[in-house]
Amino acid sequence: MNKGELYPLSVKLMTAFCLSAVLVPFMSSAFNLALPQIALKFSFTSALLAWFNTAFTIATAVFQIPFAKVGDKFGRRRIYTTGLIGMAAFLFISPFSPNALTLIALRFISGIFAAMFFANGMAILTAAVHPKNRAKALAINVAAVYSALATGPVLGGFLAEYFGWQSIFYLTGVASVAAFFSALLWIDKELETNREEKFDFIGSFLFGIAVLGIIYGFTSIPNFRGFAFLAAGVALMAVFILFELRIKFPIINIKLFTENKVFAFSNMASLINYAANMSVTFMTSLYLQFVLGLRETTAGAVLISQALLQVAASLAAGKLSDRYTPSKLATAGMLISAAGIFGLIFAENSLVYIIANLMFTGLGFGLFASPNTNTIMSSVDKRFYGQASAVTGTMRTVGMSFSMGIAGLILSVFLGDVKVSASIAPTFVLAFRWVFAVSFIMSLAGAYCSGKR
Repeated sequence: MNKGELYPLSVKLMTAFCLSAVLVPFMSSAFNLALPQIALKFSFTSALLAWFNTAFTIATAVFQIPFAKVGDKFGRRRIYTTGLIGMAAFLFISPFSPNALTLIALRFISGIFAAMFFANGMAILTAAVHPKNRAKALAINVAAVYSALATGPVLGGFLAEYFGWQSIFYLTGVASVAAFFSALLWIDKELETNREEKFDFIGSFLFGIAVLGIIYGFTSIPNFRGFAFLAAGVALMAVFILFELRIKFPIINIKLFTENKVFAFSNMASLINYAANMSVTFMTSLYLQFVLGLRETTAGAVLISQALLQVAASLAAGKLSDRYTPSKLATAGMLISAAGIFGLIFAENSLVYIIANLMFTGLGFGLFASPNTNTIMSSVDKRFYGQASAVTGTMRTVGMSFSMGIAGLILSVFLGDVKVSASIAPTFVLAFRWVFAVSFIMSLAGAYCSGKR
C-alpha cells in the first residue's frame, strides 16, 4: 500500500480493530461478576473494591495522550501492537498476586499498556478508512465493544462460577495475543509519522501528575487528603495548559478546545456520559448478587439485556448517521440513557423492571457512542487525528474513573470500611439509589453539553 492510500472497509481490517476493541470492555464487564470472589479471596473492603477497576482506568487516563504523541513520532501501529502484547503479559501474571495491593498494582500496569492501543487505534482507523465509510467503521467498532459487554457478564459469570476468577485473566490474555498477531498481519505499516517533532516530556509529566491528582483526589473525598490532591491536580492542570500554549510541539494542541466548539463540547459530553453510565453495571451486578441473592450466571444473564441493546443501537447509529446529524443522535441517546438511569433509582425485587431500565440505558448509550466519536474525529484536521483519538480516549477513561470514584465514594460514606457481603444489603440499597440519582443528574448535564455544539 502506498503512503497516504486509504484502506477499503475490509473484513480483515475491521476484525483486527474489533479484536483489540473488545478486550477491555469484556474484561471489565466479566470482572463485575467475579468481584464477590475477588473480594473474598483478597479480603477487599468496600472502599478498596472500587480500586480494582479504578486503577486500570487511571493508568489509561494518564498515559493515553503521551502515547498518542509517541505513536505520531515513532509509528502508531508499533505503539498499538506493543500495548497489546504488553497487556497480555501482565494479564497472565496477575492471577499469581499474593495480596490485594499487588493485584491492584498489576491492574495499573496493565492499564498503561492498554493506553498504548487505546491512544492509537482510533487514529489509525480514522486515517485509514475513507471518510464515506467512517461512520460505518466506527459503528462496527463500537458494536464490537458492546458485543463484548454483552458476552462479558454471561461468560464472566460462567467462568467465575465454574473455573474461578483467574480464568477471566487467562482468557483475556489469550485474546490480547490474538489481537496482537491480527494487527501485525492485517493492519498495514504507518501511513505517516511526525518524526521531526520533539517529544514534550515536561508536558507529559505535568499532565500525568495532574490527572492522577484529580482522579485520586476525587476518589478520596471526603477525606482531607482527597481535597488536597484534587486541588493540587486542578492547579497542575492549569499550569500544564499554560505551558502547552507556550511551546512549539505541545503534547496537546490547546486550540483544539478553545477554537473548535464542536470538539470541545463533544469531548465534554463524552466525559460526562461515561461518568454517568460506567458504574451502572458495577452497581447493578452487586445489587443482583448481594441484595437479590442471584448466582453469578443468573446475574450475568440479567446484565446482558443492556449490552444487547447497545450492540443493536450502535449498528443502527452507523446507518442513521447518514440520514441525521450525528451530534443530534448523540444528544438523543444521552436523554434515553438518562431515562433508564432514573428508573434504576427505584429498583426493587422485580427483574423485569430492572431489565427494562437496563435496556433503556443500553439503547441510549449505543445511540451516543459512535455518532459522538464520529463528530469528534470529523471536526479536526488529519494531522490532529492522533491527539483527537487520545483526547477522546482520555475523556472516556477519566469519565470511567469518575464514575467508579463516585460509586466508591458513596459506598464508603454509607458502608464505611467494611467487607462487602450479603449482610450489608439494606444499607447498600440506600447507597445504590444515591449512585443512580447522581448519575441521572450528570446524564442531563451531558445532554446539555451535547446539545450546545
